[in-house]
Amino acid sequence: MRGQFHGRGYSTGRGRRFFRQVVVCAWLAGGLAPGLALGQAHPVTSSVAAVLGAAATAVAAAAPAAPAASPASGARALPAGLAPADMRPLAEPARMVFGRLRAADLGLVINTRDPYSVAVGAHYAQRRGLTDSQILRVDLPPQTTLSPEQFEALRQAIDRHFGFRAQALALAWVAPYAVQCNSLVGALALGFDAALCSNTCQASRPSPYANSTSTRPYSELRVRPAMHLAARDVDEAKALIERGVAADGSQAAGDAAGSDAAPPEASRRPLAVFVRTADKPRAVRTRLYPSATLTEWRGLQLQQVQGLAQMPQQRLMLVSVGAAWLPGIPESGWLPGALADHLTSFGGDLLGQHGQATALRWISAGATASHGAVSEPCNHLQKFPHPQWLMAHYVQGATAIEAYWKSVMWPQQSVFVGEPLAAPFAPAPVAR
Repeated sequence: MRGQFHGRGYSTGRGRRFFRQVVVCAWLAGGLAPGLALGQAHPVTSSVAAVLGAAATAVAAAAPAAPAASPASGARALPAGLAPADMRPLAEPARMVFGRLRAADLGLVINTRDPYSVAVGAHYAQRRGLTDSQILRVDLPPQTTLSPEQFEALRQAIDRHFGFRAQALALAWVAPYAVQCNSLVGALALGFDAALCSNTCQASRPSPYANSTSTRPYSELRVRPAMHLAARDVDEAKALIERGVAADGSQAAGDAAGSDAAPPEASRRPLAVFVRTADKPRAVRTRLYPSATLTEWRGLQLQQVQGLAQMPQQRLMLVSVGAAWLPGIPESGWLPGALADHLTSFGGDLLGQHGQATALRWISAGATASHGAVSEPCNHLQKFPHPQWLMAHYVQGATAIEAYWKSVMWPQQSVFVGEPLAAPFAPAPVAR
């Protein structure tokens, strides 16, 4: 365990409290699940697929997986006797949250060397009413990956400019999105982890922000979550921003917002869709789906479908799936503020250098925020959004950036894209 918490000061009281929080979070997430490679660089053998298929549908063995079956040597199985049914439906829901990030809590970073960043940053600042003091302009090479030295210069510039005023960041660019094997936003939040790059399938640094009640993450936890305002071009990015602004308070009625008003009829409720596929290595999150018998929760209509082709075509608010590609996903029917992501190796490689569908595919289809991994994470559940945590935080009124960051326990390789302040379930429109 010491390797996982290196540099976190476990010997201190604060470190011990943090350690206990991570252990509890790990149990709620279904244990430290076996991690297996998903990319072409780590082919899944028939024996590995058999082990993973069993883990996704039955109680895992008490002993850790054999080294040959898992390149992530630190991974653990589910605790003995803990079946997936024991975790449903929402048996351990996300913590109740009161409050959320506002526009005044956000810092915007614009890359002056990138015309996309300048145009998108200006539009975002205008639409969210950001002041000049909330904007930092930097000069970065428009490339996918920063060197550790380039990253450190950026981090220092952010800390000097924003101090404790900015609790979260919007990065007005598509690239750069990586620092070697780390995601840029993961390194900004948790620090650059060079050791991870020797084996990206190993357990990475845990986030104290995961499933937390904090609405001041930098002041309280020294974690500054960030999200890329990323899309395929400037016009798509502006449309993304407009969806985020339109989302604010749009679902704040009935049970979803905790009000006394009657919830809308089922035919008009926003949909949370949990997609099951035959892709066993990427379908491991199905163990974290709510029970198939649970069809409504806090004003959301919950639906489980078999395969992307069976996805509904309207009222989409949340989609969770495991897949390398996204053929036939709806190009319309997305509600403002919709969240959607797919578990695969390189969904956060936004320029698509590994041949898999990226988070930008969801944005172009009409989603407002998404998530993907920037380097081979293996299929550790902790490296991807926990579907129930994501849903629970969002319907409590959290913003998109809060809901996504609070749903990932190990976000060192996570790339978050979208409009950070979208808050469709907030009880009142976010100030802008």
